[in-house]
Amino acid sequence: MKEFSWPVRVYYEDTDAGGVVYYANYLKFFERARTEMLRSYGFEQDRLLVEEKVIFVVRSIHVDYLKPARFNEQINVSARIIENKKTSFIFEQSITREQEQLCNGTIRIACVDANSMKPKPIPVAILEQLT
Repeated sequence: MKEFSWPVRVYYEDTDAGGVVYYANYLKFFERARTEMLRSYGFEQDRLLVEEKVIFVVRSIHVDYLKPARFNEQINVSARIIENKKTSFIFEQSITREQEQLCNGTIRIACVDANSMKPKPIPVAILEQLT
């Protein structure tokens, strides 16, 4: 399926005292790439909340940390959907520095009703664009 790529500069706030990206911040980079992917197809999450009454939540995540990213480096975060179901997507994501793999993740994102927080079908327009 379609792959999205988003360049990121590592800021001081992303790192620990040693200048290495703090492990939880890789999850933030993944989140931002998924958000930017939706945005690149014309889907703003605040509008989805108001118009479709849906939000996307992380259901599960598996991350492999391979090599550290460091302060002021330019990294690239990719996202692609490897599986879609009626109410969820599975994303395969990676963070690279040039061609070097730094971090890989598999993230299941569920679509839920904004009020009840129960699973809700992914809007058809999103499925048509992303898969």
